[in-house]
Amino acid sequence: MNSVTGVASFVGALMLYAGYIYTHAYFGYFHLDSFAVGFDTLELIVRSLRLATLPALEVLALALLAPRLPQLLMSLRVPEHHVRRLQGAGRSVARAYLALVIAGVVLMLLWSWIQPFGWAAPLLVAAGLLLGRAEAARPAQHPREPAWQRAASFLVAGLFLIWVVALVAGQLGTQDARNDAAQLVRRVSVVVLSTDRLSIAPPGPKVEDLGKDAHYRYRYTGLRLLVERDHVYYLLPLGWKKDIDPTYVIEDDDSIRIELRPGTQPRI
Repeated sequence: MNSVTGVASFVGALMLYAGYIYTHAYFGYFHLDSFAVGFDTLELIVRSLRLATLPALEVLALALLAPRLPQLLMSLRVPEHHVRRLQGAGRSVARAYLALVIAGVVLMLLWSWIQPFGWAAPLLVAAGLLLGRAEAARPAQHPREPAWQRAASFLVAGLFLIWVVALVAGQLGTQDARNDAAQLVRRVSVVVLSTDRLSIAPPGPKVEDLGKDAHYRYRYTGLRLLVERDHVYYLLPLGWKKDIDPTYVIEDDDSIRIELRPGTQPRI
């Protein structure tokens, strides 16, 4: 029971951390600090699910299934000599755990040459450390290792897994932000109506003067919604470029009215 609780706590903390890294990378691309925008714990955990891609889920399913694979094959009436051969191959892989750790360390030394696949280095180290704790990795009649040594191995492997998650979450956050910026026209369109002319940095959106008789005299168009938090709208102008264009922060108060409209949708 304690082990299940420990694993659940670790997974929950990992999801929260992954959500923060992803959110920080995504909004950092648009010159925003995720802390300044403000996201609660549940939102960060939900955003961490972006890492639950099909390849990741397939690898996780295989890792969970591997220890029970011989029993599964036997239930499917696979010939016993094939199952024994598979078990032998599994023991050979487990006993080569040190090679995985060394390969991961070597890749770390080649860090700048293996990007954007740098996450493979700590993943190999973590996989090697975890395989080394498996029963199949120890020769027959080998004395059981001390508890502190097993705990230290799991701790170091956990730290490397956290590093893997951080690298992948950061890459996905930046990648998603870059894709969204390239398809900005599809996001929710925002019209800002203001009683007074706003001081907006150039190039700025299109502005129309509706006349002195209009309560909201100035209308700003050509904006797309990035995110809204507590009546504060973070907006991007069409054609936004990361290196030169600002992100506008508009607070909805008595002098401002915000209208949300559909963005341009692709033709099917």
